[in-house]
Amino acid sequence: MIEKTILHRLFCQHYSEMIHLARTLLYDDEEAEDIVQNVFMRLMEIDIAPAEEKMRGYLMTAVRNGCFNRIRQKSIAERVKNLYAIETAADWQSIDARLKTLDEVREYADSHLKEPHRTIFHLRFEEGLSLKEIAQQLDMNLKTVFKYLSQSIQSVQKQFRQ
Repeated sequence: MIEKTILHRLFCQHYSEMIHLARTLLYDDEEAEDIVQNVFMRLMEIDIAPAEEKMRGYLMTAVRNGCFNRIRQKSIAERVKNLYAIETAADWQSIDARLKTLDEVREYADSHLKEPHRTIFHLRFEEGLSLKEIAQQLDMNLKTVFKYLSQSIQSVQKQFRQ
């Protein structure tokens, strides 16, 4: 478990940027705060924190993925009802492009990641399980799950940064 002092420092350093990203993606202050809070709660649960130089990227990616998962979970009617401010065709295209990218990442993971990387990747990002829950479900060491997930994320990032 990450020490509270380290967690507090990370919160102070990155909260404003994380909440800005979540608000930009969700158009909802309460949901944005919920997503950021969930990221910090999950960070409290993990035994192995990302390296300091990668922490910002880790946190921002976690917020982005949390937001995309939340958007995906909502029906179109809920999005409209909750005023996901989609006012122009360009706005629709922006969301469609994001969802398309998520689908491409999912397809890439399915076709290029080998087991157990693929299963761990899906459990983490589609099922929303913590690393501890994945380790328990797959009867694996927590550090091994973290290693496989890190390798999977690096592979996906490498593919989509080209």
